[in-house]
Amino acid sequence: MSTLGQFDSDFYQSNYTVDNQEQSCNDSNAYDYFYESTKQQASEQPLPASFFPPEMLTPSGYTGQFFQPASSLDYYSQSPYIDGFDEEPPLLEELGINFDHIWQKTLTVLNPLKPADGSIMNETDLAGPILFCLALGASLLMAGKVQFGYVYGMSAIGCLGIHALLNLMSFSEVSYGCVASVLGYCLLPMVILSSCAIFFSLQGATGTMLALVIVGWCSLSASKIFISALAMEGQQLLIAYPCALVYGLFALLTIF
Repeated sequence: MSTLGQFDSDFYQSNYTVDNQEQSCNDSNAYDYFYESTKQQASEQPLPASFFPPEMLTPSGYTGQFFQPASSLDYYSQSPYIDGFDEEPPLLEELGINFDHIWQKTLTVLNPLKPADGSIMNETDLAGPILFCLALGASLLMAGKVQFGYVYGMSAIGCLGIHALLNLMSFSEVSYGCVASVLGYCLLPMVILSSCAIFFSLQGATGTMLALVIVGWCSLSASKIFISALAMEGQQLLIAYPCALVYGLFALLTIF
């Protein structure tokens, strides 16, 4: 027991006494009193008006309900982006596909004696030519001839040749897209010839005469459109001859 008592007397020996505890308690009470008096004086003194911005002192005039946003119809009605969507052209027009112009060009090709509209024929419209090339390849396929590669190859080479020739003959420069568009539309009579090859053979006198008529039809329509779009009056025969050579290749491909 003496050992335990000695241990208690020696455990955590320090200079901190009960008097120090009473003094710290008095200091804490004095600090609380000072804090309460300062807070009361601050609440009694009004804050200066310059402390808050003027828009916070005036009533806001909000008549809605909290946590419920007001209607934004006025915002959408005044937004410039809403009107912009309404004024945008249709997607087909942005892609350059105009069914009215396609139909007018098709009628111009089908009727070689009809005068061509130069403003329409000068457009770079490849929707109709691609369709007619696919129709030509499909009709040859139905006739037992897989000639898609020859159709595309001869079309590209023919467009390059006619494009170079027209740039040499005309005063105004012509684009490659315009040449491809005109030659592609004038390929429509050749589609009729290849469709006839599905039902009967063209390797004979009848097929040869029909092929010559179709080649003349295609070349006459193409030359008429070119002189109308490029203002090359009096040069139709000069343009019709190279066009006839190009369409003659397609006729040979169709017959043989």
